[in-house]
Amino acid sequence: MPFIRFEQLCADGAVLGQRVFIRADLNVPMNAAGEITEDTRVRASVPVIEMALKAGAAVMVTSHLGRPVEGAFKIGDSLAAVAKRLGELLGQPVRLQADWVEGVDVAVGEVVLLENCRLNVGEKANDPDLSKQMASLCDIFVHDAFGTAHRAEASTYGIAEYAPVACAGPLLAREMDAIAKALLAPKRPLVAIVAGSKVSTKLTILEALSGKVDGLIVGGGIANTFMLAAGLSIGKSLAEPDLVDDAKAVIVAMAKRGAAVPIPVDVVVAKTFAADAVATVKNANDVADDDLILDIGPATAAMLAEQLKAAGTIVWNGPVGVFEFAAFENGTKTLAMAIGASSAFSIAGGGDTLAAIAKYGVASKVDYISTGGGAFLEVLEGKTLAAFEVLGRRAA
Repeated sequence: MPFIRFEQLCADGAVLGQRVFIRADLNVPMNAAGEITEDTRVRASVPVIEMALKAGAAVMVTSHLGRPVEGAFKIGDSLAAVAKRLGELLGQPVRLQADWVEGVDVAVGEVVLLENCRLNVGEKANDPDLSKQMASLCDIFVHDAFGTAHRAEASTYGIAEYAPVACAGPLLAREMDAIAKALLAPKRPLVAIVAGSKVSTKLTILEALSGKVDGLIVGGGIANTFMLAAGLSIGKSLAEPDLVDDAKAVIVAMAKRGAAVPIPVDVVVAKTFAADAVATVKNANDVADDDLILDIGPATAAMLAEQLKAAGTIVWNGPVGVFEFAAFENGTKTLAMAIGASSAFSIAGGGDTLAAIAKYGVASKVDYISTGGGAFLEVLEGKTLAAFEVLGRRAA
């Protein structure tokens, strides 16, 4: 997809002396004392800021933090701790400015952190007057917060409509490139793993992918619903019987394209949901009425691993079993290792998926790990993200 890259603007000398407004994702966890407990997002924002400074810009940065009430500032809503940490990482002072919509004085080589953008009345509603005021503050708007890319808000979308130049920062550009490679122009076969507790939360994703992928691997409670659709008993396992017809429709849609939704041939069951529960491997046809399915079985895991190793592109969202419990982690671990060993282009996203990637040490072997959460899920649903749409339009 065509869009303007901030990195290229810097390389072309177009940033020299310009006022650059960066929408970052600095929504970090804080403790009761107002201290940052995990600063990954702050550290991730440093490259785009350093890029702007090196190119000779006057730099403004903003982000949301938490879910404040617009127009009602509370001390817990402040980005003060973020400004302090950002200054430490950049090795220069970062001034925090409140009430910035009416104007910001910022010099070349300076970095000003604009207070929590969600405090501005009209931010969530993408108020055009607020968007225009924000746009008037800058010469170049840089969107570098993929986690907000699905939201059409004043600081993510409206400002991009009215700023003289609107472009993607390096973090967002990498997400856009990876998504395009995985879903818009994938190397075949394209295999997707969609797992989770409920079909209902990912039904639109399953429906969208059923028209695109060559293989659709389901796991967790979703797989249990698909097992019901295939006529198998699942005992007292988590499932959504009222969505069996929807699961059948996905299976039929895939079959019409010569693709498939592999149904587990064996499963790992227990009588209770607990870390110390006794795990038993059973044929998928032999699940008892009082069994809980907590993982795919070894034969199923091996079968799916072979499919992944032969794939051209892999999209992964969700563990296929209760991988937090050692007795029920084999399915997720096997697929994670298979993805790591595959020559396919792989993209993964979602909190539980990232946790599994970290647990099994395959981060360096997954080609792209998306940090977008809701934005990543909307991409899988086939939606065009708000940020992608406006940046593409502004590049035309």
